[in-house]
Amino acid sequence: MNTPDSLSRLTLVFPPMLEERLVALLLDHEPPLPGFTVLPAEGHGADFGRASVRERVRGRVARRLLTVVLPTAQAGPLIESLRQQVHSGETAWWLEGVQQFGRLA
Repeated sequence: MNTPDSLSRLTLVFPPMLEERLVALLLDHEPPLPGFTVLPAEGHGADFGRASVRERVRGRVARRLLTVVLPTAQAGPLIESLRQQVHSGETAWWLEGVQQFGRLA
């Protein structure tokens, strides 16, 4: 188990069309990431300027949610690397401290 101050959770929310690019970048990242999860999601909000007609009718846009728990010291450089390589105004991210992390084994 890692100490609370040593880990952070990075969450990215992005359009589905960026999934393959982001996954490839994370798989090739140095130093290697411990692993990450990608889930389908739906975004809600006031700006539907880039939404499809179907999304406008439904009132939500298709998104993916990616989450990775990593050493806090790696988070900033990873975010900066993604910003330079992806540069997407439709991608949101946030960073949270992890109190505990472990496996049920």
